[in-house]
Amino acid sequence: MSGEWVIGIIGGSGLYAVDALEDAQWIAVKSPFGEPSDAILCGRIGAVQLRFLPRHGRGHRLPPNRVDARANIDALKRAGCTDILAISAVGSLDEKLPPGHFAVVDQFIDMTRGRSASFFDTGFAVHVGFADPVCPRLSRHAAKAVAKAGGKVSEGATYVAIEGPQFSTRAESRLYRQWVAPDNKGVIGMTAMPEAKLAREAELPYALLAMVTDYDAWREGEAGVGVDRVVEQMHTNAALARMAVTELARALPGKREASPIDRALDDAVLTNPEKFDRDLLAKLDAVAGRLLARR
Repeated sequence: MSGEWVIGIIGGSGLYAVDALEDAQWIAVKSPFGEPSDAILCGRIGAVQLRFLPRHGRGHRLPPNRVDARANIDALKRAGCTDILAISAVGSLDEKLPPGHFAVVDQFIDMTRGRSASFFDTGFAVHVGFADPVCPRLSRHAAKAVAKAGGKVSEGATYVAIEGPQFSTRAESRLYRQWVAPDNKGVIGMTAMPEAKLAREAELPYALLAMVTDYDAWREGEAGVGVDRVVEQMHTNAALARMAVTELARALPGKREASPIDRALDDAVLTNPEKFDRDLLAKLDAVAGRLLARR
């Protein structure tokens, strides 16, 4: 079934608003899973509805290990999103991905720890497929949008997600580089996990546009990554990212065709209905509302 696009944009470091939004207004959305990073900036670009959420909050008040990804994804689902484009500042693990370059991610290695990585729990056990963690359709649109905006973009990158908030040691950076080399374009960041996993559980097709700010710490004879270098490149990247969001909205087909990810929860629930935790189900009214309405 075809329908309307409602694109959720999760803005990373340096991206705290989308200037091109028409009829824009900030709307606070509550989540039973915690406090979202900020209110959601709701508006449109042409006929496409957008819901923008700054991942770190306006003013960048949240470090990566304090971002409540569950609350953010749940809030975007409650705001009516059909798809999510995440935008993140990253370090590069590949000489061919220099600062200023963009990469569209298609795989992840999750090295985070201690973060709430699922909406589901005792009383509602669910296992979603995650072998192919991003939406290929939205990823293609994102890559084309960057190119149309005048940026350099590579597709098919692997994102190594670390806990942070510290940057990697040189030994860690070189290890991660070995993991993704030589065939995969590698980037490293602190925020895409468990965000991408939670988007899949919420049946939201997800794409990640990675903005390269630095080479992390693996290069011989160079100083390690620091905030000063990151911030300088981040502002340039963010300006291009805002243009890419506009190009994406303008290029989307008039009608959104259904995605298999829209039904990611089908056949994923293992718990017998007699053992369902009713309190947990009440919290899942947005994330799993489609599924629960059938039970």
